[in-house]
Amino acid sequence: MIRLTWLQFRTQAVTAAAALAAFAVLLAATGPHLASLYAASGVSGCHGGSCQNLAGSFEAQVQSTAIYPALYLISVVSILLAPAVIGLFWGAPLIARELETGTSALAWNQSVTRTRWLATKLTAGGLTAMAVTEGLSLMQAWWAAPLGRAASHGAPAGPLTQGRFTQLIFASHGITPLGYAAFAFALGVTAGAMIRRTIPAMAVTLAVFAALQVAMPLGIRPHFVPADRAVISVAEGYDAGGATGPGGSTLTLVATSLPGQPGAWILSSGPINAAAQPVSTTPAACTSSSIENSPDFDGCLTSQGIREAISYQPASRYWPFQWIETAIYLALALALAGCCFRRLNRRRS
Repeated sequence: MIRLTWLQFRTQAVTAAAALAAFAVLLAATGPHLASLYAASGVSGCHGGSCQNLAGSFEAQVQSTAIYPALYLISVVSILLAPAVIGLFWGAPLIARELETGTSALAWNQSVTRTRWLATKLTAGGLTAMAVTEGLSLMQAWWAAPLGRAASHGAPAGPLTQGRFTQLIFASHGITPLGYAAFAFALGVTAGAMIRRTIPAMAVTLAVFAALQVAMPLGIRPHFVPADRAVISVAEGYDAGGATGPGGSTLTLVATSLPGQPGAWILSSGPINAAAQPVSTTPAACTSSSIENSPDFDGCLTSQGIREAISYQPASRYWPFQWIETAIYLALALALAGCCFRRLNRRRS
């Protein structure tokens, strides 16, 4: 059975191996030069306030080239798309193709039971999917390591120096790609078993996987652990926003980072008054045009009792969040596999 599975799966396996090899060659050819740029920047040996300036200069140097931003984008997008591609082209046809072509009558009436047939297929396909996706992630992490170190030394947030909690980085690094690949593959197989036609199963797989990938960072991941809350003075924060609207009457404060919590995931922020109640109106004393556009604006807000409340997840929760999200996707994959076994054993072709 294992030999037969390999023969049927060899096209996908060879394609995946070729993609991994091409990815590895591309990153290996450019990675050493990127590392040399980082070494020459002096960031690794910096101390104190000079680190941020050196890290910013390194990021700007890399950003000014044409190849590194393009490779960074291509590599991250490849990792994000890999699970979806696996679910579409490996998972969805696995059972649906057998049912469409009528080969299921032959495949499931031999000495090999349906349970053993499906278990072998799921194991081989699922493990290969996880290995391919995680292999892409590990190679990209090695290549982009200098950019990550520059970000940790205070380089301004940008396309190449994003925090680890940003949606693109969190989903393409660590161990989450393992969970995504296993889930996408199991989802495709389940859709094929339920719908019994390959193309509709592929469409359902793509729609469900995309919906969950959008819902997870927006509505589920922020609540894995109750968020921490900090209240700081307006002058301490690094904010976008300010006084807007007619006469500067609307006050907004959008935190981009939190002092003392480098790499924190900012979930929400906004102004509060002395009674710790949210406010959205600029104090009348601070609406004068001479104050709004001057350094005295922060001082005026502070004198009126305005502070900034920030809800955040500290950087130390990165790996716990990785484990939680991966466990969720693996649990969903196992549940879907169980549905496949039940469906297949109840079906009479």
